[in-house]
Amino acid sequence: MTHVAIVGAYGSAGAAVAGELADEPGVELTLIDDGEPGGGLCILRGCMPSKEVISAGAHRFQARHDHRLVGDPPDVDLDAVVETKDDHVLGFAEHRRAAIHDLAERDDVAFHHDTARFVDDRTLAFADRTVEFDYVVVATGSSPNVPEIPGIETVGYRTSDDVLDATDLPDSGIVIGFGYVGLELVPYIAEAGGTDLTVIEHDARPLDEADPAFGDDLLEIYEKEWDVDVRRHAYERRVESTEDGGVRLYVDDVDGNEVAVEGEELFVFAGRNPNVHGLGLERTRLDPDSGGEWVRDTMQAVDDDRVFVVGDANAKEPILHVAKEQGFQAAENLLAHARDDTDTIAAYENVHHHVVFSALGVYPYARLGHSKASAEAADLEYVHVTRGASDDGVFTTKDVPDGRASLVVDADDGTVLGYQGLHYHADAMAKTMQLAVEMELDVREIPDRAYHPTTPEILDGLVQDASDAVED
Repeated sequence: MTHVAIVGAYGSAGAAVAGELADEPGVELTLIDDGEPGGGLCILRGCMPSKEVISAGAHRFQARHDHRLVGDPPDVDLDAVVETKDDHVLGFAEHRRAAIHDLAERDDVAFHHDTARFVDDRTLAFADRTVEFDYVVVATGSSPNVPEIPGIETVGYRTSDDVLDATDLPDSGIVIGFGYVGLELVPYIAEAGGTDLTVIEHDARPLDEADPAFGDDLLEIYEKEWDVDVRRHAYERRVESTEDGGVRLYVDDVDGNEVAVEGEELFVFAGRNPNVHGLGLERTRLDPDSGGEWVRDTMQAVDDDRVFVVGDANAKEPILHVAKEQGFQAAENLLAHARDDTDTIAAYENVHHHVVFSALGVYPYARLGHSKASAEAADLEYVHVTRGASDDGVFTTKDVPDGRASLVVDADDGTVLGYQGLHYHADAMAKTMQLAVEMELDVREIPDRAYHPTTPEILDGLVQDASDAVED
């Protein structure tokens, strides 16, 4: 019997591993999670609640933005937003917990609602017991990162977790962090709270993974629609409280001069950190702070082949669907290692696929596969075509004329290599483009005939332009 312990069984990655291993003969599972109410990061503090709250801001934005509508726009009832979000989230979490508890009804599966700590390389302690295992899967998720800026511990600040529960928002604020989290929550705070925001951006534009035109378009949308003041090429130096209870942040501007910005509150959206430092790893051979890669692409720890680290805990790619896929791969690799079939242990590989619900999800950004920049970096022979949303009348008629899309295809055989979209419904169209990229379709063989609904006409235009370019 092979004994496998899963620490963080309620999360998406841990649940994926548990589901894969539960039916395996000769495998004994110990599932451990101290979550309260339990359900995993995506359900409780990630993608699901964030989309819930920003949808309320999206409805107001579209009503306010449309010149065909008259009268004062409605206010966002923050109490109702949080109450509705909590109700839905608790239901989603209950479903996840039930799935894990159902597994625990099996003879070779046990669940413990407790906090686990490593005693040594092959022993976990929780409650009043210790458990020895053959393999352990660490799937403990992540928590908001708070950068070490002098003075930050002396001022109040809100993280993304706090904003999801906010029933009040200030008149003004300063935002540190303009990555995925900031891009989603900044317009929500501005729209739902009427908050004047100053955002600190280290680079010339947001969206590091995107070709520059997409980041420039997004900046224009944020500055035009929400009057967000984005300080570019700025770096945080120190922060302090003001005499009236607000916050003053000192930053170095693009010229290296120290300037101060003020607001009623500070919002910190500086990414997330893996939840691994309370696990007692110092009692094992594992060292996530070694400065190097501590988890292989096989999901195995570099210093211990019998330890698998999946999802946000490995800090590779903190996205729900990636976490689940990593869990499936980890389960396969664990079983291969247990039967001493190490030649079949495989690295987890995925086609780049990200969606950011930027601009309240009205103008989401999606990328599948290569961008123009990544195709150049890979030294590929490619064709790149781009199309503005305003080139297609359907976006104008729906009063969502901003944004663009692009397509990258192989210059010789027409294989679709990548798609980027910053436009209305780009998130939904991303699935279609995922099929094109992952199935390695020839762009010339993709039908471009008209069909309903007409919103995806932007894809037809890209396909036709790329086909013509390959033929030329």
